[in-house]
Amino acid sequence: MEKLLMIKYGELTTKKANRNTFIKILTKNIERVLKDYPVTIKKDRVRMYITCQDEQPVIKALQKIFGLHSIVLCEKVNTNIEDISKKAIELVKNFKTFKIETKRSLKTFPMTSMEISKKVGANVLKNTDLKVDVHNPEITVHVEIRSEGSFIYIDEKKGIGGYPVGIQGKGLLMLSGGIDSPVAGYLALKRGVDLECIYFESPPHTSIEAKNKVLKLAKIINEYSGNIKVHVVPFTKLQEEIYKKVPHTYMITIMRRMMYRIALKVCLKNKLKVIVNGESIGQVASQTLDSMSVINNVVDIPVIRPVACMDKLEIIDLANKIGTYETSILPYEDCCTIFVPKHPIIHPSLKQCIEFEKNFDFEKLVDEAVDNIETISSFKEEEYKDYL
Repeated sequence: MEKLLMIKYGELTTKKANRNTFIKILTKNIERVLKDYPVTIKKDRVRMYITCQDEQPVIKALQKIFGLHSIVLCEKVNTNIEDISKKAIELVKNFKTFKIETKRSLKTFPMTSMEISKKVGANVLKNTDLKVDVHNPEITVHVEIRSEGSFIYIDEKKGIGGYPVGIQGKGLLMLSGGIDSPVAGYLALKRGVDLECIYFESPPHTSIEAKNKVLKLAKIINEYSGNIKVHVVPFTKLQEEIYKKVPHTYMITIMRRMMYRIALKVCLKNKLKVIVNGESIGQVASQTLDSMSVINNVVDIPVIRPVACMDKLEIIDLANKIGTYETSILPYEDCCTIFVPKHPIIHPSLKQCIEFEKNFDFEKLVDEAVDNIETISSFKEEEYKDYL
């Protein structure tokens, strides 16, 4: 038996002039996520309707798509009080108290929303032993009177809201193996920024397990996007040169400036608009305002820091919610945690950084790293099994 899901849009309803564009991108995202399910999709400016055979896996997939306010398993009936009442009676028969709530979008229907609720409620009372409870009912029957029919439902699953992924263009997430950057990626996706990821590996100083950990995180984030790819940067030569030629207190600052230079080149090559990272103000030496300012100096595109003003517990809570935390805490070091000096500078000087960078030919090493990037563009099990 076919099931009908009604989709209520999220913040799209506030975007009057751009509503059609939002719905078009949202539909494309839904079609991509549901491509392996036997579904049919119809849409208008206010609602989307998905017909499927098994609603549970479809609802589970839809609950990870940004731009959805809620997903409703509903019944469609003819727009008359008799058919609406009959369906309402079917839905409430296993309960003791009920309430009817009506939304009448079809203004030509000759009854108001309140009148419809009263009439349907009266028919339920007449044909069952239930009682009305408008304050704390066991079950609420929702009725929507629309031009394409009347829809009745009792169960509404929350979506994750936000904007459809891609509506704002694309950005590059600096994805480490830590807790913060996957959360930052999730929050960027929620605001409509489609993402590619960049990961800096430094073998033999970093292990294959550290790389696999990052790819597992990317796979989890990909569940909210369906469009993720990861650019793996060979960072060993640059990192070793920094270790040899730069005072240890400045190593982290210079290393981050090199990462930003590489990220910028990847953005320009792939037409990405912004860099996204998981920096949180004051959390480590490279994330003081002075450090951020000096590090930012090497790029001329925006850098977005979605978790900048969140504390660690807030970030951890969200990491648990989206399913990245347990992977993030696996004990494999990335290149940001090796060669860390005991006392990294927290108020670096831009002038000093420029002088220290003259100690080695970083431009050649940056270009070499970019030229040898490995890009992983699919997270289908059979295609990434060599990595995970």
